[in-house]
Amino acid sequence: MVADKALSWAYTEEFVPEDDAIADARLRAAELGVTPVSAGTGAALRVLAAAGRAHAVAEVGTGTGVSALWLLGGMTPDGVLTTIDVESEHQRAARQALAGAGIRPARTRLIAGRALDVLPRLADGAYDLVHVDGDPNEAGDDVAQAVRLLRPGGILAVNAALWHDRVADPARRDDTTVAVRELGRQVREDARLVSALLPSGDGLLVAVRR
Repeated sequence: MVADKALSWAYTEEFVPEDDAIADARLRAAELGVTPVSAGTGAALRVLAAAGRAHAVAEVGTGTGVSALWLLGGMTPDGVLTTIDVESEHQRAARQALAGAGIRPARTRLIAGRALDVLPRLADGAYDLVHVDGDPNEAGDDVAQAVRLLRPGGILAVNAALWHDRVADPARRDDTTVAVRELGRQVREDARLVSALLPSGDGLLVAVRR
């Protein structure tokens, strides 16, 4: 049974193949020591963006642009992605990836800085989707800001919500695992949100604002 589940998980991760631009961004991530979203998570993000006809999207954690390319693939043709990362080197790599994919500069706004310094400056209820993939120890505060940013019907997506398969094990009590576990409870119990936890990649916590 376990072996079958592992095989099925691998199959779902490879179900939607990545294009050359995303593959190149993933290689840059490996070179810089960045952990990007998995292919299965990226495909799920693209579906969420398409389902919500997302025009305005905000992202915490640019990395080298892997998730940005997936999101842009599902957004409306004139949609704009605002993506935040504390590492300017990562954003330089992301700009290369976006340019290599033929993404017009007007469709992205890359902001270098700490998410909790940048998010409060973004407008309330102005975003169709917010993707959180930054410091897991700050994710609870990031999500609190993300919910404020979402319009009614807007989508929240939080990557690494299973945190290396530690969250499901109650014996795991390290600070980061506890923080991610509490984040799941925070989203699940928020009356403003309808939520689900998907097993894609390292776990994708999704919610829709009522």
